[in-house]
Amino acid sequence: MPMSKKHLAVSGSAALLVVVSLAFAGGKGILFPDFSEPTKGTFEKPEAEIGKKPTAKTLWSTTTVAGGIVGKGPLKGEAVSITGEVIDLSCYLQVGKHGDKHRDCGQKCARHGQPIGLLTADGSVYMLIDEEHDPRRDGQTELRTQLIDHMAHVVKVNGTYSEVEGQKAIYVQGSIKSKS
Repeated sequence: MPMSKKHLAVSGSAALLVVVSLAFAGGKGILFPDFSEPTKGTFEKPEAEIGKKPTAKTLWSTTTVAGGIVGKGPLKGEAVSITGEVIDLSCYLQVGKHGDKHRDCGQKCARHGQPIGLLTADGSVYMLIDEEHDPRRDGQTELRTQLIDHMAHVVKVNGTYSEVEGQKAIYVQGSIKSKS
């Protein structure tokens, strides 16, 4: 059955979209870098610093060590300080949105439980997680609130880096709510 000109045009557009999408998926760097600049801060001069700098002795908190599998302890970690834009991982990984134009949407997604990440200048993406195991589990940390406030800002994050099967995370210490 011959295709109409309209069908061919739609098929051609769809094929072009697939090729462009595959090119972005296979490439390196920030997805849609021209979409929107961060609201505040730059990679050279971050807006804020989040988290305490861990040392070799404080890579993992005592609650994380105690919460590990008996005899195994926490996984290997590395102290890091990484600068990047705070992003809503769900929208960035699904449609490439970031920056000032996405700040409000990113904050709404994060307030409703979507994961929060850090996007570096080279396009690397890290999930940001409270490090302290029991306080995190028991809702006694404020990292999520800090990150929502800094959504679409470029910040410096201090923490413990861990990677499992290509999943990169920075565990951030120092956001336990004060008891007042």
